[in-house]
Amino acid sequence: MIRAAKYDYIIGIDPGVNTGFAVWDLEGKFFIEIESYKIHKSIDRIQCLSFERCFIRVEDARKRKWFGSDASKKQQGAGSIKRDCKIWEDFLTDLGVDFEMIHPIKGGTKLSAEQFKKLTGWE
Repeated sequence: MIRAAKYDYIIGIDPGVNTGFAVWDLEGKFFIEIESYKIHKSIDRIQCLSFERCFIRVEDARKRKWFGSDASKKQQGAGSIKRDCKIWEDFLTDLGVDFEMIHPIKGGTKLSAEQFKKLTGWE
């Protein structure tokens, strides 16, 4: 549970070959940053921001239980993402920042550019 008064920012991480990285300003209620980085660049960004009052949420592919019609193909690709999730969990634990590993939302893991813009206001 996020106690908003304790934090200035929420950082969202979507692990993958290109790690999704977003920073939400809780007071201003707007995105400061939405980018896609390689994992090592995302880790660098967290280290730069870790002294701020941040709460970090990582989409944890290890918690995904559905894979749809091409399940075997998706499960093969999911192995490396699951490893990335473990790296994030270990890194954030060692860093000592507040974080949670969250369950992917069924049907909400992939948005088109148009859906993303409508939802976030960000191109």
